[in-house]
Amino acid sequence: MIKTSDYDYFLPQELIAQTPLANRSESRLMVLNRKNETIQHKKFADIVDLLTENDVLVFNDTKVIPARLIGIKEDTQAVIEILLLKELGNNCWETLAKPQRRVKIGTIISFGNGELKAKCIAKEEMGICRFELIYEGILVEILDRLGTMPLPPYIHEKLEDPNRYQTVYAKHPGSAAAPTAGLHFTEEILNQLKAKGVELVFITLHVGLGTFRPVEEDDLTNHVMHEEYYEISKEAAEALNRAKAQKKRIIAVGTTSTRTLESAYKDGFHPTCATTQIFIYPGYKFKAIDAQITNFHLPKSTLIMLVSALAGREFILRAYNEAVEEKYRFFSFGDAMLIE
Repeated sequence: MIKTSDYDYFLPQELIAQTPLANRSESRLMVLNRKNETIQHKKFADIVDLLTENDVLVFNDTKVIPARLIGIKEDTQAVIEILLLKELGNNCWETLAKPQRRVKIGTIISFGNGELKAKCIAKEEMGICRFELIYEGILVEILDRLGTMPLPPYIHEKLEDPNRYQTVYAKHPGSAAAPTAGLHFTEEILNQLKAKGVELVFITLHVGLGTFRPVEEDDLTNHVMHEEYYEISKEAAEALNRAKAQKKRIIAVGTTSTRTLESAYKDGFHPTCATTQIFIYPGYKFKAIDAQITNFHLPKSTLIMLVSALAGREFILRAYNEAVEEKYRFFSFGDAMLIE
């Protein structure tokens, strides 16, 4: 048994970042050296000095959709919120509905004076509801008008600029949450890295319930991850295989890039469109990545378990305690960590 409670730590509420910094790259960067278990404190902009032409950075270029919708139940006029998690085809979506007990199969929810309607066609485990979306026109445009950014529940401040919950390289719409390690990168930093010879590779994983669902089992090995869709292009697969052959460091930007690469690596990388339920926790042997850039994660979450698999639980918890002492900013709009 591996106890979920072993991945808990004390975090004062005031260290949970509520808003993004004015400048993305002004975040702090904690650098963890796994070999000698040392910790350094830097600025995120220092990442340019820390990387060399021997490094390949792998980014998740998913784009967050305005996936949070608040509507009215047609029969009772009750207010229902739905969060679009994953497109299933034929205008059907996997969602979380709140309050779920008010939604039955056949329930129709109306958004924006009926411009968009959602009909419940199935209720599943983990609080999932399947809805058929009924509309005319282009869904992305309708969501831009009627939906809002699905910020995590620990963020209570209004987000003034929705683009601050997107990476500057976001390209493929489909996520219900941002791959937050990428939020620190600016166009300027990306250009500086390229000029230095660091190779930038882009893959896609649409962030859904698998990434942010809490672990409720006492024994974390009983936790079941939810499926998330990912794609690796021919170009990206070739670049990654070349990096492996040249013994370059593959550095995943974020836990979503890490999970994609570790899921896809089978005797090398291949162009792939697939889903993953990979759950990485201590004991896991990494095959694809050598290092990782990541944010600070929630206590007892699958993400703190993933970084513990890479750096060791005790070292990670020591680093997190030091981050609390040094008043780092935590979670989605917070500071970053380089584990090398």
